[in-house]
Amino acid sequence: MWMDVLKSFIGIAGELIILFVLISFLINLVQGFIPYDKLQKYMSGGNGLLAALVALVLAFITPFCSCSTIPVVVNMLNKKMRFGIVMIFLFSSPVLDPTILTLMTATLGTKVTVIYTVVTSLLSVIIGFTLEKLGFETAVKNVMMTGFQELTVSKFNFKAALKDTVTLMRTVLPYLIIGAGIGSIIHGAVPTSFITEYFGGDHWWLVPVAAIIGIPLYIRLSTMIPISQIMIAKGMALGPVMALIISSSGASLPELTLLNSIFHKRLVVAFVISVFSMATFSGLLFYFV
Repeated sequence: MWMDVLKSFIGIAGELIILFVLISFLINLVQGFIPYDKLQKYMSGGNGLLAALVALVLAFITPFCSCSTIPVVVNMLNKKMRFGIVMIFLFSSPVLDPTILTLMTATLGTKVTVIYTVVTSLLSVIIGFTLEKLGFETAVKNVMMTGFQELTVSKFNFKAALKDTVTLMRTVLPYLIIGAGIGSIIHGAVPTSFITEYFGGDHWWLVPVAAIIGIPLYIRLSTMIPISQIMIAKGMALGPVMALIISSSGASLPELTLLNSIFHKRLVVAFVISVFSMATFSGLLFYFV
């Protein structure tokens, strides 16, 4: 059994690490052509739909987890950017990442990745504008951001891209290893019958349960991808898996602690409800589709 676990771990970890390094390097290589100053200008413009689209683009090209998104959000709020647009970035940044979406495509398939991307993007926009419409902008504390480095345009630089890839890999590698380890243990040690009996089938209620379980956990998408691949292969329904992926990456206890320092409690509560709603709705969509 443990030989199967080891072989599975080597296979999963090796594949994900190679893909992550290659895609991260390509993304970092083209970062120099991204006009961050113009993107932020569009986000501050009067065209709400265009600003929302730009916020999604910025969320897509900036590989932030839920916690590391907070300094960028504070900086945007200090710049008096439109509240709804900042919220769109806050919700979409942790769940949209070109590298992670590539890993998701390789492990879960193109159809799942496309639906995931479209649904999370649309829900981020809807939630962001809804919170703005409900007047939650008044629940933002006056917090100044110090020591924050602006996102700026840098010229095409092979060495800089390689350095950034190595830095990012050092941050993400532990999560990939943890995810591959848990996934390989599930693959080799957990009976398929156990997964299918308790987490498979037509149990729709597993979707909101998975969404609730994922919120307090600090699990990066890079950790969840290999775990979800094995869970689905073992027979777990796709709906609960996607709900767990979105809720665990969209919120966490460390992030909620940081948000409590910049938001009043009613906005923090609204944030948690929004992440839960996004995860549940997405999971049910996958469940019924």
